[in-house]
Amino acid sequence: MIKDLLYYGNPGLRKKCVEVNEINDEIRQIAQDLIETVLEKDGAGLAAPQIGYFVRMFVSRYDNGADSEGWPILCPPKIYINPILSKPSERMDTHGEGCLSIPGIYEEVTRPWEIHVEAMDLEGNTFTEVASGWRARNIMHENDHINGVLYIDRIDPRRRKKIEPALRALKKKYN
Repeated sequence: MIKDLLYYGNPGLRKKCVEVNEINDEIRQIAQDLIETVLEKDGAGLAAPQIGYFVRMFVSRYDNGADSEGWPILCPPKIYINPILSKPSERMDTHGEGCLSIPGIYEEVTRPWEIHVEAMDLEGNTFTEVASGWRARNIMHENDHINGVLYIDRIDPRRRKKIEPALRALKKKYN
């Protein structure tokens, strides 16, 4: 089911989510809601707390590659349950990020170029992958959400100060 989003200012976006202990019908439904909502909103990814579920789960749609102009390539949605990120590369990458929960605001964020991910799928199987480029950025962004962190927490403090009026306006509009 397509769910309503939580927007900046909603305290749910600051909650640290709980681990999924069992893959059951409720968890499968949350995964389906994430997929349907991210596709409807044409997002690159979506974390469970953005639609009001406070479990460690998100969906990502970015591939490891990029097109000829360097922009991300979308792929079918992939669910990550209880993700653990490790081995961030020393190589860093700075790019603009946006967020469905913070509409209309895009800011430069520096993140590792590559990250190792271990997570569980909807069958309860553990998988590992090495994500790079846009995919790594998206996975780190979504993983931040399940830890109560927003991308605007990672921007330069001077930029954060400049966007405060826009953030206050979002808070007023949606909450």
